[in-house]
Amino acid sequence: MISITQQRDKCIGCNYCVEVAPDRWRMSKKDGRSTLLEAKERRGFWHIKVSDHEWDANDAAAKLCPVKIIQVKQL
Repeated sequence: MISITQQRDKCIGCNYCVEVAPDRWRMSKKDGRSTLLEAKERRGFWHIKVSDHEWDANDAAAKLCPVKIIQVKQL
């Protein structure tokens, strides 16, 4: 199991996360920021726990993010 966290308010809309992990990320048409699909918001951070098979794509998204607002951790 892995945990993915995003600080969405600081997103600059670069689209890298969507390109490398399209099953988990989408760009919002409303504000141009990325959305972590199926995540829950708490105090400005969006969280979701997913299975290990999503590690590679989401770890790549975290590493490519120019503002470093995505964190992926093994649980």
